[in-house]
Amino acid sequence: MTKGKRSSFLRVHRGRGPEDGSPVSEETAAPDATTGPSLPAAARRNGDESERIVIPRQERDQTPASDLLDLELREVRFGATSRGYYLRVSPKKRRFTRVAPGHIRASASASRPLGRTDRVLATIKRVLLGSPFANSRLIHERLTKIRALGVFSSDPLSSSAYSVEEIMLVLMVAGAGALYLTLPITGALLALLWLVRLSYLQTIRAYPNGGGAYTVARENLGLTPGLIAASALMVDYVLTVAVSVAAGVAAITSAFPVLFELRVALSLAAIALITWGNLRGIRESGAMFGLPTYFFIFAFGGMIVVGLFKLGIGDAPGTLLHSAPPSASIAATGGLSLFLILRAFSSGASAVTGIEAISNGVPAFKPPESHNARVTMQWEAAFLGFLLIGVAFLATRYGIVPNHDETVVSILGREVLGKNVLYYAYQVATAGVLFLAANTAYADFPRLAAILGRDRFAPRQLTFRGDRLGFSNGIMLLGAAASVLLIAFQAEITRLIPLYILGVFISMTLSQSGMVRHWLRLRERGWRTSLVLNGIGAVATGVVVLIVGATKVTQGAWISILGMLSLLAVFVLVRRHYDWVETRVQINEKDSPPAVPQAVPLPPNGPKEHVVVPVDEINKITLGAIAAAREISPLVTAVHVTDDRESAEEFRAHWNRAVPDIPLLIIESPYRAFIAPLMAFLERARRSKAGQGVTLVLPIFVTHHWWERLLHNRDVQRLKGFAEELGSVRVVEFRFDPAAIS
Repeated sequence: MTKGKRSSFLRVHRGRGPEDGSPVSEETAAPDATTGPSLPAAARRNGDESERIVIPRQERDQTPASDLLDLELREVRFGATSRGYYLRVSPKKRRFTRVAPGHIRASASASRPLGRTDRVLATIKRVLLGSPFANSRLIHERLTKIRALGVFSSDPLSSSAYSVEEIMLVLMVAGAGALYLTLPITGALLALLWLVRLSYLQTIRAYPNGGGAYTVARENLGLTPGLIAASALMVDYVLTVAVSVAAGVAAITSAFPVLFELRVALSLAAIALITWGNLRGIRESGAMFGLPTYFFIFAFGGMIVVGLFKLGIGDAPGTLLHSAPPSASIAATGGLSLFLILRAFSSGASAVTGIEAISNGVPAFKPPESHNARVTMQWEAAFLGFLLIGVAFLATRYGIVPNHDETVVSILGREVLGKNVLYYAYQVATAGVLFLAANTAYADFPRLAAILGRDRFAPRQLTFRGDRLGFSNGIMLLGAAASVLLIAFQAEITRLIPLYILGVFISMTLSQSGMVRHWLRLRERGWRTSLVLNGIGAVATGVVVLIVGATKVTQGAWISILGMLSLLAVFVLVRRHYDWVETRVQINEKDSPPAVPQAVPLPPNGPKEHVVVPVDEINKITLGAIAAAREISPLVTAVHVTDDRESAEEFRAHWNRAVPDIPLLIIESPYRAFIAPLMAFLERARRSKAGQGVTLVLPIFVTHHWWERLLHNRDVQRLKGFAEELGSVRVVEFRFDPAAIS
């Protein structure tokens, strides 16, 4: 090697000799045409059988820092089968791979957490959730129709286990004789279900990328209706989790009354389990939760078939044509009136909730997304209709009367199947699907929160995907909110149901009204038929909103309204803060180059300092940091870390127009890490040239309140601590206080 030139490789001697552990002799280590390269002499003398060499592709002293990132791990190993030494090249050990000039991709090793605490947390997450997924796995996380039915349909299907009971509980006010109205009211709900299904099929066709109520209402009715729909949906999703889990616990305590006092603890444990399952990833949660859904369909449908068979052979209290008398007498506490019937209808309307979830989650399906979503919705409606009308029919034919200690479906299952192993399997299936009905909300709430975060109505942290490609922050937020609700209402489903129905029908009404406006505005092919279907759906769901509002406000629906108004206020305040910040940091792209000192010629012997500036957006904070960097050295590299290649290229185009004299390096982070890839780049940059230092200029956004810290990413502050630990990297802060700007 030329004198004065640094070594371009690193040697680390490891291991022992061949299989018997004896030292490697000169004879066995000699070169051979079949065994490949021999070991270096030092390795032979010390008896090492493996030498690990990290080799840059080009000489370090002749290559810029950004070109030193493609590394191979080369190992000289002793092979038992090859009977000699061979060279093993491991491209997976590279910390970066080159995508294009000025664009590199971080590997898994360059994305690993750095701090001790972060590494411990990462290890715990790997044990509980599994290894992190790269962005390329996202398409493989999509759902087939079979799995999607398990993920999205558990909520509406599970409502067949308690909606009929809610109807009967209201009718009991007029005495047991009024229970005969259970079947016609359920028939009205079935008609409503069919109208809503037809309406949302049009929504899926018009919005193949996902037509949630927020998206449809905002695009067609305006911002305020869109935010109202979003707040109603978010309240609905939280209540969906709470009601479903409470109903599942009720099914367990019906079969095992000794657990009744533990219903809150059981509810919290169920939420923890479902949250964990969803944090493991969409596809895996579909596999995990799909089986209980199909088991429920089989068990519940089987109970209905057996019940109908017993009615047909006369082995039941009633017949196929006539109801059985009530099994218990109930004293009437009020008269039978239209208002009471409407109250019963509004209580049972929970059966229709959740049907819209598929239209919200179209992007979660495998291609062709729209077609698969429509087929899945057809299956869902067919199963739900059969189960709903089957329970109502059998309940009247078997003379079932609700009681406080046991659910109606439990009583019905015991009457039809007998209290045996089939009954307990039926109860387990019912409890399982009631618990997993919450999974529908877990599929849609995080996605809606991410959309609101993207539109700056919610904290941007809700847009970040976790290790398993799910919106982890939204998943955990939903679990926490539902847990608080269950504790507050002691997991009593009857107290939660009145809160539950109003929000979902408000969002349905706004969504269907938005679709009416959509067809009138665009007049696409087949728009007249779709207009009629969506118009009928809007009227039907609007009538339900009026009925629920009139009959449930005093029973607790006012809490839902208060929750919606509170969320609406949060959306407005968050957007106001982001808009306020934007007015203080935004720049005119045409005027931005003068804000940065002009490039100067490099010194003859090269600059003594390489300045690195992480950049996220082109604004006053970024340009101020670049200006500070130019004051330190003429050699400045702007580094943009992203997990989206398409948006990164758009950012490069804007950067080249706005700051043409500063080179931009894009680090694509497929594992969505920010700090680790930047630190890997800094480590390579500080080794790039002897005698050249590295300075990291950090653009710091100054916050004054705790709630502002919740709305802004704090990774830059965390990066400072890790960079200072390197020792040879100087850290300079450029602090920007938007409040100081008049």
